[in-house]
Amino acid sequence: MKWIVDAQLPKKLAAYVREQGDDAVHTLDMPNGNATSDEEICIISLREQRIVISKDEDFIQSYFVRQTPYKLLFVCTGNISNEELLRLMKANYSQLQTLFQEHSVIELQQTLVLIRD
Repeated sequence: MKWIVDAQLPKKLAAYVREQGDDAVHTLDMPNGNATSDEEICIISLREQRIVISKDEDFIQSYFVRQTPYKLLFVCTGNISNEELLRLMKANYSQLQTLFQEHSVIELQQTLVLIRD
């Protein structure tokens, strides 16, 4: 699987995904860095079939209105530390990989994973 980690999430999240054998880029790795627009992220996501990981609700609206990005992991955890977010991702990563084989929008909360499509 291929992923894009959005600006408001830690670069360590992209590193963790790569450690699992998947391809991941953080917006900081892109030419415009964290100033990369949501529209540009969606274009890259579609072109490269990358799943966007974001806390930005605009991506939810974009998906249901325009079918972009390609797929979305919507992180809806409230304010938690980067360490807590990484722990949550580690605990659910295998399940997320399986769910994304059949679904396009998944919400990651602190206590559960929801299919949104």
